[in-house]
Order: sequence, then structure tokens, then C-alpha cells
Amino acid sequence: MRLAPLKLRRGDRALLEADVRSGTVEARTAQRARITLLAADGWSNRDIADTVGMHYNQVGIWRKRYTEFGFAGLGDQDRPGRPHVYDHDDVLLLVKLVTEPPPDSATRWTMDALAEAMAAYGVPMSASQAWRICKSLDLKPWQVESWMTSHDPDFWEKAADVCGLYLDPPQNAVVWSVDEKSGMQAKSRINPTKPTVPGKPVRREFEYKRNGTAVLFVALDVHDGGVAGWVTDSTKSENFVAFLSELVHQTPTGLDLHCIADNLSAHKTDKVSTFLAEHPHVHIHYTPTHASWLNQVELFFSIVERRLLRRGEFASTDELAERIIAFIKDYNRRALPFRWTYDGRPLQVA
Repeated sequence: MRLAPLKLRRGDRALLEADVRSGTVEARTAQRARITLLAADGWSNRDIADTVGMHYNQVGIWRKRYTEFGFAGLGDQDRPGRPHVYDHDDVLLLVKLVTEPPPDSATRWTMDALAEAMAAYGVPMSASQAWRICKSLDLKPWQVESWMTSHDPDFWEKAADVCGLYLDPPQNAVVWSVDEKSGMQAKSRINPTKPTVPGKPVRREFEYKRNGTAVLFVALDVHDGGVAGWVTDSTKSENFVAFLSELVHQTPTGLDLHCIADNLSAHKTDKVSTFLAEHPHVHIHYTPTHASWLNQVELFFSIVERRLLRRGEFASTDELAERIIAFIKDYNRRALPFRWTYDGRPLQVA
């Protein structure tokens, strides 16, 4: 027996047609809307089923759902199942456990261990349920984040000094942000790396050959954006002094040099003191301890790491040095100063 066309409620046709045309609704929502429209046009359940790719009994269910509940009946209903069995105290117990070290010699919780610990307190729980509760509370015992706290008693004074050079530099001066990137490995792959092709990323062999290490000295002109670089073999104080001498030669005569540096021991030796005494127009401003992030040159190091070193393959330290210098020359052709937004004042808590 052929069913009569489904009678749509006022205003529902426009809503159903919008769902069918939409490219953002879920596929099942669009499919149910199409079933309802076809039923309203007089199609049989079997014809609709063949068209939308669904069993005709299921088509009949959606026809019935619309007849009883209208447009709202096409949505998903709550599924029946086992009622929630964990009360407020059970959840608090889980939170207490997961925010403390495990009772055995382990250093982190797994969901299996957490479920076992809950069972020991008389609350049977599966590992998947423990994970769901942790996720609902945004508890992530499987993750760890690190930070470094500066205990420099003069932190704010030094931070304000550095930020002052960024925001309000002295007259007739150049501000250089200076640092070293050490331990750069010249690595090459045993077998050639395969380039990307449609459907596949770049592929490279895990095994590699070490061809030595190098150190990159960099000075970033804070207000111009240009970079001066020098590749050498170590971070020893003699190399730092030699790099400062190179900066003096690159800076126009008559300008002071204000160099921002971190607290590496090589930056504070007698050789450095002698150099500063011989060049009174050169001034070094040290960042607070454990606060190298205040030095803008770290931003350039991040660029070098991401764009050159991380995937780079170098047959020797000489090739590594040549590639770095070429990268710096190319970078300087379009270099712009970084936009610095931190002003050295304590953050305000809302």
C-alpha cells in the first residue's frame, strides 16, 4: 500500500531545504531532511531508501518521527543505557588521586593504574571511564609542561632596562640583541631524503651521520631588523669578544653600541671587561637570570631552527656555515624589526 504524501508543518519546508543545501550541517542531518522532503513529495519508503542509501525500515522511522514531533523529531535523542553510577564523592576521590603522586614507585598516573586505585577504595571503574572523567574535568595527568623561574633579585630593574632599549632607545646609538646558538649539528642522512609527492609527505631515513658541530653568533639590530652572523667552533670568551669587535666595525662611526646579552659565563670574563674598557662606546645590558626570552635574538634563532636547521642535511661544518650565512643574507634582504609588545611592567591580574 502506497503511503499518502507526508504533510509538512508550516515553515518546515524552508528549514528542510536549507539543511539539504547547507555545506556545514552534518551529513546525517542533511540526509534526514532529504528523506522528509521526498516523503512530502509522495515518494514511497522503498524509493526514498534507494535514493538516499538507507534501509526502507529506517526511512519509515524518520517519516514517523516527523509526523509525531515535527522538525525537532529529526534530531538525535538521548540514547538509553546504564545510568551514571559515580557520585560527587567518587569524582572528588579520583581528583584527589590524580593530583597526587602514585602510591608505587611510578612517577605518573596511567588510566589503568588510576582505575585500579579507585577499585582499591571500593569504587569499581574502567580505565576508559577514568579517562572520560579526567577529560570532562580538563585533568591531563599524561601531559607535563615545564617552566623556568628567575630568582634574580633585580629582575624587574633588568627587564625594564632591556625593554626600555626596545621601546625608547638612546639617541645616536644602535641596539644589538646578541647571543649564541650552540651545538648545531651538521647531519647528513645515510640514504637520500625523498621529496613530497601528492598524498605523501617528505620522507627521510631515521638514521643519520654526524659530521661535527658549530656555533652561530648572531646580533639582531633591534630597530632595523637586520642580522649580523658569524659561525665558529665554540662559545669561548675569545670568540664573543671577536664578535663584539666585528659589530664595532659594522656600526657607523660616532654611534654607541648597546648590546643585550644573557648571563653566559663567557659574556662576563676579564677579556670582556678589557674589551669594554678599550671601547667605552660599547655597553652590555644583561637580561635577568633565566630570562633569555627577553632577548629578541631568540626570535631569529627560532626562525633559523624552523626554516633551515630542523630539516637541513649538511655534509660538513663548512657546508653548515655556508648555508647559514646564505640564509642570513637572504633574510636581510627583507628583514623588518620585530613588534615588541611587552613593556617590562608586572602583568595585571583581572
